[in-house]
Amino acid sequence: MVKVSVLGAAGGIGQPLSLLLSTNPLISELALFDIVNTPGVAADLSHINTPAKVSGYKGNEELAAALSGSHLVIIPAGVPRKPGMTRDDLFNINAGICKNLATGIATHCPKALICVISNPVNSTVPIFAEVLKKHNVFDPKKLFGVTTLDIVRANTFVSSTKQVNVQGTEVSVIGGHSGVTIIPVLSGTSHSFTEEEVKTLTQRIQYGGDEVVKAKDGAGSATLSMAYAGARFAGALLDATVAKKSGVKECTFVKSDVVPGVEYFSTVVEFGPEGVHKIFPVPQLNAYEKTLFDACIPELKTNIQKGIDFVKNA
Repeated sequence: MVKVSVLGAAGGIGQPLSLLLSTNPLISELALFDIVNTPGVAADLSHINTPAKVSGYKGNEELAAALSGSHLVIIPAGVPRKPGMTRDDLFNINAGICKNLATGIATHCPKALICVISNPVNSTVPIFAEVLKKHNVFDPKKLFGVTTLDIVRANTFVSSTKQVNVQGTEVSVIGGHSGVTIIPVLSGTSHSFTEEEVKTLTQRIQYGGDEVVKAKDGAGSATLSMAYAGARFAGALLDATVAKKSGVKECTFVKSDVVPGVEYFSTVVEFGPEGVHKIFPVPQLNAYEKTLFDACIPELKTNIQKGIDFVKNA
């Protein structure tokens, strides 16, 4: 039995993410948790002819049941970004939500793999870690910030620019998961780019979320593409931990020492039966990417510290 819990399952990301997860044959039980509407989402999904048994849990009093025995917990909970809102503006609301959910995980499924989608990821991952540490259950091999949407966007935009098949395009995106902390390593692909293409692609990958917020005219943020990215990431972790496939790799924001003085950083990570198997170093960067790296580090350190301080000062 492989139970996967989705926390924030009735939201804009949570519903399509739950739909995609319900089609994964490795999942035998899908537990959907949110503060409203989850019984309806679960009823709807339970009519789909896939192996996963779907159940809905509503309100904090049902969080324990949603989490109990879970192998993997994926967390899109929180409020979305609205036009003019920075990821920092999101912080206070989503930080409180994450702290509460982390406490639930620490109590009811401390050995679960934890995939954090809730923004701002650069700060929410440290919040989860600090709460888990307080409960003496922190395992750095099992906590992941889901940055996969940056990679999905990079693959899409690069294949479109170069007019090649997107299925064969895989761009590493390292650093963090907002604005200047996102470093697309375009030099690591087999393509050559003009200086103009590099700048345009980098800007679009870093601020792709703004493009969607603007296009939705205030009615939401990147929910469908994020759901796809989240399902891809969870699927990769399940391939490694349940199907025991070897060589499964994704870029992800984890506790790492690849950059001295930066406690969490996203590089390519190979998954194994326990979660993180191998963290790859920062790849070789060209001169332009080094300037992106230099801009990323102070911002990322600030974001990480903000998450740590939120728990310490609570």
